[in-house]
Amino acid sequence: MGKEKVNINDAIAAWLRSFESSGLNDRDTLRALAYARDLERGLSTIRTFSQGVTVFGSARLKPDNQYYKLSVELGGKLARAGHPVITGGGPGIMEAANKGAFEAGGRSVGLNIQLEHEQHPNPYLTDMFEFRYFFARKVMLAFSAKVFVFMPGGFGTLDEVAEVLVLVQEGKMPKTPMFFVGSNFWNPLDKFFEMRLEEMGLIGKNDRKQLYTITDNIDDIVDVANEIGDVLINDELYDKFSEDV
Repeated sequence: MGKEKVNINDAIAAWLRSFESSGLNDRDTLRALAYARDLERGLSTIRTFSQGVTVFGSARLKPDNQYYKLSVELGGKLARAGHPVITGGGPGIMEAANKGAFEAGGRSVGLNIQLEHEQHPNPYLTDMFEFRYFFARKVMLAFSAKVFVFMPGGFGTLDEVAEVLVLVQEGKMPKTPMFFVGSNFWNPLDKFFEMRLEEMGLIGKNDRKQLYTITDNIDDIVDVANEIGDVLINDELYDKFSEDV
């Protein structure tokens, strides 16, 4: 049996009624509505393109850095193969991947975040949306990806690594190929996972091999994206995501 069709008006009315009985003050209610607004606008944005390859990495790396250059090359190869390239829309690795896709004539998507300092949209975007909240932005960066790429980065990149790892590990999102690019950078973290988390039984024996691949060859990423092919962000995918979370 299929799921019953949801009456959107009834669902919204019930949600608003729940505020009246929840004990929330007006500011809490407005905050919840602002969260919902960020998600709604994000969903309406990412539905305009097929799932692509989401690239994470440091905002601090400059054009003379090897990983910046590699990200430009990756963005170009993905775009020429017909895959949207999706980033957080800022500088550094994000700019590099977008630049490669943009200059190759592909779809270059930036899901940006409103910050007082540092984060400004890079100039290589065909599509841009600016989020107010980090969590809504991360949902969309994950939701729009058929492949994840993690270039070297700092605390923000590690936060994104950990979040995607645990969501896939716990079945809260579909199993999605994850590539850690740069063996010299990522191998020490992988060794930590093995020598501390795995040996203490904090993760499963096969988690590391099943969840991610460490590589220095960006063609591996393009090959996997090609194997997956064109994946539309459609109602079925949203329903699956909603059931999983």
